[in-house]
Amino acid sequence: MLEIDPVGLAYFAAALPLAGGVIGSTTGMRHSASVGASVLAEDPTQFKNVLLLAALPMTQTFYGLIQMIYIISVYIPATEITMAKALGVLGIGFVGFLAEWLSAWAQGIICAAGEADLPRTKGKNLMSSIILAVYVELWGILGIVFTIMGLSFLR
Repeated sequence: MLEIDPVGLAYFAAALPLAGGVIGSTTGMRHSASVGASVLAEDPTQFKNVLLLAALPMTQTFYGLIQMIYIISVYIPATEITMAKALGVLGIGFVGFLAEWLSAWAQGIICAAGEADLPRTKGKNLMSSIILAVYVELWGILGIVFTIMGLSFLR
């Protein structure tokens, strides 16, 4: 019979938020950068604006990294990891995965929509596009908060 090591499971769970951030950031950036390439074909003067909007979904990868580092360096060493706690960390890691993945993915869609209007508005929609993208960014930041709070309940 296969035995699962609870500590190993907790380390696996720690990697989930980073994986969500990487997957979400790459899909969000892929979407916004592909729209940005079309915008630049129409108006090359919008390069700085396109670069800024296309890069915004990248931050969720850093948020996932912060969650992973917190779980590995703060939670796991300070806690006796039983199977019940490992499963709790797995659930919390999955919430972090979803927060980073979905917020970066949605942010890429919002940034792409903002980029599409850059030529028509001559870049005047940049700040409003950034503000709308930041709304979704907050869910990625809340992913960090949820992880830290959730782990504090598992002690």
